[in-house]
Amino acid sequence: MSAAPKSAGKPTIGELEAGYPTCCKALRMLIKEKKGLDAIQRTVAWERLALLHKCLPTRYKAPDYLYTLLKRELEQPVAA
Repeated sequence: MSAAPKSAGKPTIGELEAGYPTCCKALRMLIKEKKGLDAIQRTVAWERLALLHKCLPTRYKAPDYLYTLLKRELEQPVAA
């Protein structure tokens, strides 16, 4: 008897936490590329950030909050 296949669509909390830096990096790149919020909200990165926030809200910020922070950071001119 073979083992049941692991669900590809449902990452574990550990996998989500391990991928957090990558999702943040993807969000930053999408903002740099001037993608619209509606397009960004349809990405896997956004979905995983939202899931992390839903499961561990005291540890991870909501993706819309991260979006606002990153967008503000990228739009500020670099001080000399």
